[in-house]
Amino acid sequence: MTNVVIIGMQWGDEGKGKIVDLLCPAFDAVARYQGGHNAGHTVKFGDQHFSLHLIPSGILRPGMRCILGNGMVISPEAFFRELEKLHAAGVVTEGRLFVSNRAHAVMPYAPLLDQAREAARGKDKIGTTSRGIGPTYEAKASRYGFRLGDLGTPLFEQRLPRAVERVAAELASLAGTGAEEAPSATEIAAVCRDWAERLRPFLKDTEGLLHAWGEAGESVLLEGAQGTFLDVDHGTFPFVTSSNSTAGGAAIGTGLPPNAITGAVGVLKAYATRVGEGPFATEETGEVEAHLRQRGNEYGTTTGRPRRCGWLDVVSARYSRRINGIQAIALTKLDVLDSLAEIPVCVGYRVGGTVHREYSMELEHGDFEPVYKTLKGWQRETVGTLEWEALPPEARDYIDFIEQEVGASVSLISTGPRREETLVRRGPALEHLLETRLDAVIAGR
Repeated sequence: MTNVVIIGMQWGDEGKGKIVDLLCPAFDAVARYQGGHNAGHTVKFGDQHFSLHLIPSGILRPGMRCILGNGMVISPEAFFRELEKLHAAGVVTEGRLFVSNRAHAVMPYAPLLDQAREAARGKDKIGTTSRGIGPTYEAKASRYGFRLGDLGTPLFEQRLPRAVERVAAELASLAGTGAEEAPSATEIAAVCRDWAERLRPFLKDTEGLLHAWGEAGESVLLEGAQGTFLDVDHGTFPFVTSSNSTAGGAAIGTGLPPNAITGAVGVLKAYATRVGEGPFATEETGEVEAHLRQRGNEYGTTTGRPRRCGWLDVVSARYSRRINGIQAIALTKLDVLDSLAEIPVCVGYRVGGTVHREYSMELEHGDFEPVYKTLKGWQRETVGTLEWEALPPEARDYIDFIEQEVGASVSLISTGPRREETLVRRGPALEHLLETRLDAVIAGR
């Protein structure tokens, strides 16, 4: 039995959806463990293109069971919309999609709070998706939130007025930002009774399901959302998400014990991007940013916002590898760099006269400049390349350099947006993580 975490090594948008979809044949189920519909995971194969926000990327593999774990915060309306789109595309979800009854509901007033708070911050805004994710996690920690399994119960309707009163007071205090009034408790109760009825077929004690599957020797792929540097503890605080998006969150967010998680695959973009505010050491502007954005189609799956673009930072990637226990790397969007003559990579940060080669929180607070090593570009198309030897020598050198600096094997290389455009490198790291099922992954591309 192997239970492996797929984790973003940067600020999200690394291509985790594609990698989860690719690796599904090596597993029996997929479970999301944190975040909400602020995530955007894209899966493409053949002429089909899916954008998923709540439902795990494994849903596109026939027969694959999928779990939305207890660590998530779930907007029922967003869940129903996503489900309808999948059904319209012919994806059958019946009997294989399970939602934790312990996951917290994004209440109708949560997006209103999110939007009003962001407007009140003015130039100090965080850059949230304004979908109510932060207020919902906050309500969970403050013990006035509501789990999906609570909706429509007598206890829920007893507690709801106090929660609405609390939210209404804050929205009133933010009225100068254009904040809307909260719906009444009566209106919200009616909405939530409808949600409860429609969610009933999906709600399960998913922790129990996972343990039963584990006892039967079945394997689970744990799908993370966002990325390491958006983790509320280990990211670039306060410009982070509201959950633990690092690999440690997988145990808390699913109910699996830590010793049941056998490994982690880190997804690393061949350059770097970030959406929203916050530090970004290798950010570029002008022609370089425009080139990377255009070649990589760097616009948010969830928000449509243009992503900030820059060069790969192996110092932060090494930190990410350590924090998450990453044994193998899936390198994505290598083909975006195809036309470049030179490719800078950040290998340190200069503060005063000292070059720091290890990542630390203090670097987020001070003035520093990235120290680059420039590698030679390959200036040849790599799109669709599936064999290591078929890559240009300079591309192989670039990948070898990443392996040496980060300290983990680059085992998967994405050379295009589709599932089938992925180079799989056999080696001890990937074979250990996937055990005997690596052939199934290669056959299933």
